[in-house]
Amino acid sequence: MTTGADSPPERASLAAWGGRLRDLRRPLRDFAVHALAQVRLYDDAYAGVMHALIFWGVTIQILGTAMNLMQMQLFIPFVELPFPRGTAYLAYELVMDLAGIAILLGVGLAAFRRGVLRPNGLETGAGDAYALILLALLPLVGFLTEGLRILAAAPAWAAWSPVGSAVARGLRFLAVTPAQASTVHFPFVLLHVLLGLFFIASIPFSKLRHLVLGPLHILLRERRKEGTLSFVDDIETAELLGVGRVEEFTRAQLLAFDACVHCGRCERNCPAALSGMAFSPCHFIHDLRQQTQTSLLGENGLKQALLPESLGETALWACTTCGACLMGCPIFVNPVDEVVDLRRYQVLTTGRVPAPVSAALRNLERQGNPWGMPAAARAPWTEEMGVRVLEPGEETDVLLWLGCAASFDERNQQVAQAFVRLLQEAGTDFAILGPAEACCGEAARRLGHEYLFQVFAGQNIELLHEVQFNRIVTQCPHCFNTLKNEYPQLGGNWVVQHYADYLYEQRVQLPLPADGAARPRVTYHDPCYLGRYNGSYSAPRALVDQATERVEMERHGRNSFCCGGGGGQMWLESAADERINQNRLDQALAVSAESVVTACPYCLLMFDDAIRSRGVGEQIEVIDIAEMMVRQLDAAPV
Repeated sequence: MTTGADSPPERASLAAWGGRLRDLRRPLRDFAVHALAQVRLYDDAYAGVMHALIFWGVTIQILGTAMNLMQMQLFIPFVELPFPRGTAYLAYELVMDLAGIAILLGVGLAAFRRGVLRPNGLETGAGDAYALILLALLPLVGFLTEGLRILAAAPAWAAWSPVGSAVARGLRFLAVTPAQASTVHFPFVLLHVLLGLFFIASIPFSKLRHLVLGPLHILLRERRKEGTLSFVDDIETAELLGVGRVEEFTRAQLLAFDACVHCGRCERNCPAALSGMAFSPCHFIHDLRQQTQTSLLGENGLKQALLPESLGETALWACTTCGACLMGCPIFVNPVDEVVDLRRYQVLTTGRVPAPVSAALRNLERQGNPWGMPAAARAPWTEEMGVRVLEPGEETDVLLWLGCAASFDERNQQVAQAFVRLLQEAGTDFAILGPAEACCGEAARRLGHEYLFQVFAGQNIELLHEVQFNRIVTQCPHCFNTLKNEYPQLGGNWVVQHYADYLYEQRVQLPLPADGAARPRVTYHDPCYLGRYNGSYSAPRALVDQATERVEMERHGRNSFCCGGGGGQMWLESAADERINQNRLDQALAVSAESVVTACPYCLLMFDDAIRSRGVGEQIEVIDIAEMMVRQLDAAPV
């Protein structure tokens, strides 16, 4: 028998505490990396240095002031703290001066950035001027107070306060006597204290609130895998479907609205905003914050509807859910969550959606795919190529998930055939689900039809449990992200790979070009749901580099520019001068590439459409990695 600390209840208690500590590790790590080190700010070096100077200057000044107050026996009566003394005090004086200089430098950089540089998306108003003036006044008054003290007392350590000493010399030059300095020193001390108290008191009512709310949001934000949307439990009986009123947002979302400092980084990365569409993630979050305040303070209380009157009919449907806004935000505000929540409300509660959205959802409901094709027409080419269909109870190494694009779209069928040929050439044991495979539900979910997504996911999970395989491989990043990151919400857990990662892992080596053969100049386009959301950047490039000369577009990798097809945009129309795919094509043309290589069926179609509409087919083409690799096989010397 075990007793004491070895007893099962004690072990269970220790395990529970261990679980809680593990749950705290990521928030604390995020706080250290993103609230203290602020690594995301350095994506823009100028803004990062500017913010670091202000942040660390203010932080050191606050800590130093607190340390100074502790010497006055205000907090520990009748006890005078022994620190700092001697050499430590000299260091204290120097560091406090340097912190004040840092604040002034940072404020100067900020004023120059807002007044002269004026980057896109960064709006400057009275609140910004107020914050900068107040931040500048604090060290300026502090330095003047220090200069008066040094002039009046002439301490031996004056050289360790270089700015204070310089101010004292300046006052002496202006004929201020030590006696006069001693007289006015205390009023300036009071002024400095009052400015500090005013600074603290104004935090909740100004943009300075992000000093508290930003780190708080980093700590308390909901942590899901990037690219994974929130899940509606018991959707059959759920009373709340999406968000229609302020109180229906989560606490973390409401905190995010207040934490946003309107810096414009999301807007400078948003493909919809950069393409001139009527959507800005920055303004969107700002509008939600204003609506929250209006609802809380208005006569109707929390019952004021947010949609569609408050935010506009079209704003929600321009977002491609590409995640560029989230990746650019220093404090992890994620407008995509709010966009989808509000779409859910319109789709599932009011039914007021744009006609193309309604048509796409109707195709999904009636035919089981957004193309609106009958299930019997699914991937007819697989039989011609001898692809095995996996029956219930059967087993394979690789289960090839074709997805709707490879099954119903003629252009993407060619891509899928190229990948199947690569698998066959490599002797891979693979199979497909055949007509039984349904849409993964990704388009339905991003368009706001959570119920339809859960229906599709439930059917597919049940089907996948009836067969045996080692991994699922798919060519579509949207299917990949859904199967890998979102099906676990419903109990579907498998090893899922994008085909580029699978080919790279298998070390698929293609024949080298013939001696003297020119390597085509290509540029690789990062699909958002493969790169930004799932971190796959090197594997596709390694495959492309086997037989091409690759050049990078200005926006690539984590900073890639969306093709414009995600978030349901594949099924919507936009004005000719607002098309995201045209902007992305311009970026490819700018590097003089012969081909754009991608690894996503949506990206392929969006580039194809842009090339055809611009009539530049003789100048540039778009191909999938699988097609490029098959070309390499066919061109290899015999």
